[in-house]
Amino acid sequence: DMQLIAEAYDLLKNVGGLSNGEIATVFDTWQKGPLSSFLVELTANVLLKEDDEAAGGGGQLVDKILDKTGMKGTGKWTVIDALELGVPVPTIASAFDSRLISGLKDQRVKTAGVLKRPNSAASTMGDGISKADLVDMIEQALLASKIVAYAQGMSILTKASAERNWDLDLAEIARIWKGGCIIRASLLDQIQAAFTRDNNLANLLLDPELATMVLGADSAWRKVVAMASERGIGIPAMSASLGYYDSMQRERLPANLVQAQRDAFGAHGYERVDMPGTFNSDWTTTTSQS
Repeated sequence: DMQLIAEAYDLLKNVGGLSNGEIATVFDTWQKGPLSSFLVELTANVLLKEDDEAAGGGGQLVDKILDKTGMKGTGKWTVIDALELGVPVPTIASAFDSRLISGLKDQRVKTAGVLKRPNSAASTMGDGISKADLVDMIEQALLASKIVAYAQGMSILTKASAERNWDLDLAEIARIWKGGCIIRASLLDQIQAAFTRDNNLANLLLDPELATMVLGADSAWRKVVAMASERGIGIPAMSASLGYYDSMQRERLPANLVQAQRDAFGAHGYERVDMPGTFNSDWTTTTSQS
C-alpha cells in the first residue's frame, strides 16, 4: 500500500507538476472517497510537515529525506511464504523489490548519468490532459491497484488456511483489520462483504462488486501506466497489478510454449488440451516449414 501511494505521489509530482501542498489536498480529497485509509490520511499530513532542522527553515521535510527505504522484514516474509505456497503476488513482490532498489542509491546516481530517460526533458503532462483529469486517472489507477494487492494478499491467506488447516474466517480478518491496523481502509468494508457472501472465494477479483470497481478503472489505469512508461518513470507496483489483472482474465496464456521448452531441454513433460495424461516428446525431430 505504501509503495502504491508513493507511486501516485511520484506521478502527481513529476508528471502533473503538483506541489507538496497540492498533492496533500488531493490526498485529503481521496480520503473522502473509496481510497479512504489510514495511510492516505497520514500521507496528506506528512507532505505538509515543515523542515524544523534546516538552518533558517523553509520547505517541507519530505523533500529533505533520503530516498532510501528501510525495512523490518515483513515484506520479505510475505513474499517467501507466498512462493512456498505457490501463490503469485507480483504487486507485493514489486513493492519489496522497490525497497531493495531504493537502497542502491550510489548505483542509481551513477546509472542516472549513463542511462538517459526517454522524454526526460519533457516529463510533464502534455497529451492535452488537464491536472484535474490526471488526478482522476491516478485515483482510479491507485484504487484498482490496491484492490489487486488485496486480492493477492487474501489469496495467500486462503491458500495457507487450506494447506495448514487454519480454518480462517477471512470476513472476520477484514473486520479486525479495520479496527486499528495501519492498513485499515474503507476498501476493507467491500472485502469483508465479499467474504461474507462467499468465505470460499478463491480470489477477490471474482467478487462481482469488486470486479465492477476494477473494471470501472480499467481505461484510466492503462493510461497512467502507459504515461509513466513513456516518461521513464517507474511505477512497478501499479504496473505489476495491471499485469496480474490482465493475466488473470486470460483463458489461455503462453505457458504452453514454456512447457514445450521445459520438455525439450529437460524432459519435464506436459499436459495436452485434447487428451488426458502427461506426455513427453522427441523435440530433435520437427516438421519442416512449408
